[in-house]
Amino acid sequence: MTHQNHSSGSEARVLDALRQVVDPELGVNIVDLGLVYGTEIRDGVVHVKMTMTTPACPMEELLMEMVHSAILGEIRDARSVEVDLVWEPQWKPDMMSEAAKSQLGR
Repeated sequence: MTHQNHSSGSEARVLDALRQVVDPELGVNIVDLGLVYGTEIRDGVVHVKMTMTTPACPMEELLMEMVHSAILGEIRDARSVEVDLVWEPQWKPDMMSEAAKSQLGR
């Protein structure tokens, strides 16, 4: 899910915007946590495929709001955001970036 319409933007711009979304419980952004599985921009609609650290994550609603706000605030040509919340593959700590692992003392 990394296809892009170059007139609308790029995956790198979306990931940069999503790095502003910090999990309030862990203090690490959702990209470095490995929660973002893919992005796509098509006709001004930014699609994000992501997961949570657990299916019962108490921060799910807040994180979804933060994702929408970050993208709409940073991607000028984004008209809307669609988040596809998935549970497969299940998130595991080894999906974190080295920076996130270091930040969390792993």
